Amino acid sequence: MEQHSFLEPTLAQPLAARLRPASLDEFVGQKHLLAPGKVLRRLIENDHLSSMIFWGPPGVGKTTLARIIAGKTRARFIDFSAVTSGIKEIREVMSKAEQNVIYGEKTVVFVDEIHRFNKAQQDSFLPYVEKGSIILIGATTENPSFEVNGALLSRCKVFVLHALTEQDITQLLRRALTDPRGFGEEKVIISDELLSMLAVFSNGDARTALSTLEMVVLNGDFDGEAITVTRETLEQCISKKSLLYDKQGEEHYNLISALHKSMRNSDPDAAVYWLARMLEAGEDPLYVARRVTRFASEDIGMADPRALELAVAAYQACHFIGMPECSVHLTQAVVYMSLAPKSNAIYTAYLDARKDALTQLSEPVPLVIRNAPTSLMAELNYGKGYQYAHDTKDKITNMQCLPDSLLGREYYQPTEQGLEGRYKERLDGIKEWKRQHKEK
Repeated sequence: MEQHSFLEPTLAQPLAARLRPASLDEFVGQKHLLAPGKVLRRLIENDHLSSMIFWGPPGVGKTTLARIIAGKTRARFIDFSAVTSGIKEIREVMSKAEQNVIYGEKTVVFVDEIHRFNKAQQDSFLPYVEKGSIILIGATTENPSFEVNGALLSRCKVFVLHALTEQDITQLLRRALTDPRGFGEEKVIISDELLSMLAVFSNGDARTALSTLEMVVLNGDFDGEAITVTRETLEQCISKKSLLYDKQGEEHYNLISALHKSMRNSDPDAAVYWLARMLEAGEDPLYVARRVTRFASEDIGMADPRALELAVAAYQACHFIGMPECSVHLTQAVVYMSLAPKSNAIYTAYLDARKDALTQLSEPVPLVIRNAPTSLMAELNYGKGYQYAHDTKDKITNMQCLPDSLLGREYYQPTEQGLEGRYKERLDGIKEWKRQHKEK
């Protein structure tokens, strides 16, 4: 937990920190919330703020906006860390905030990555938010509907912040080159084309854009009077973008969803594209391989049982040799999954069985299929009447294996897709045999 002054020294700070906007007029992006007349701007300017959650991708200004709000409302600003702040620290600060209210001082409590706070930590804010002792501003890259306690969420207004546009990023970069807090005291020569490349590279993240600009300027060619940034310098600095998205954030799940749904829709081109997006962003190939393995049974199943074999083989290949070599194995697996016949019969069979299993947990195992390792169990008729299928001509018996209450229930409903058509024919034959040999 940190308490900040707005007069902190700026020397030796990174460019992104030196250029942090101090007012709404300097803030770039989020026009849907902060343009003149928009709801959040009106709330800030009229000092009618209540607790809120900022939800958006990294580098769009969530922390900066919280600081601007604290400065605009002349409030004490407290920055909490989900990693280092426990319930005891939270309550101590909340107690001081309640005392400050008596003297007319507001307290803005900013919680970055609020989704990393556990339920007890989040709950500890509740009474102070309800009483108005603090203005809580939470920031998260995760969907707050799933990551923030319902009781706390219901007392906060959620504002969705968008990734910055290329034009927004370019505006920031130009300011950095002219602002005395940035490189305004230096003569930096960089073409519009290179600025555009840098803006695209940042992928809507202002912090990434400014950090990369600082890197290319510091590595530019200095002739004694000016620093010239060449295309070669820029390409060297951004030769590999290791993080196109937060591996733990929403975009991570958006991309794996895109891969999964492209394979399900039998679109190998789209599937390979989304695969490349993930791998080139630095995603763990074993994570992708695990998801492909899941797909092999969830969306293909018995329509092509070899899909699971190939998925497991791809996982092993990734484990053995890693990136970048294993990208070709994952591509083979992804293309195979895309072109394979599709069936979700295995997936739905388990879901249906799971539903019955959860609602009928007390159903006893039929005595006929219980083991009888002890004489007492045998005396209680465990295993009595058991029929060993291998001893029969057709390798099938009419023995009951489901509990009485579920007798006749059918979970696996095979399709006609691919090889599953053969298994459907086999299952139909088994069912017909059992009907004909049903005990009277």
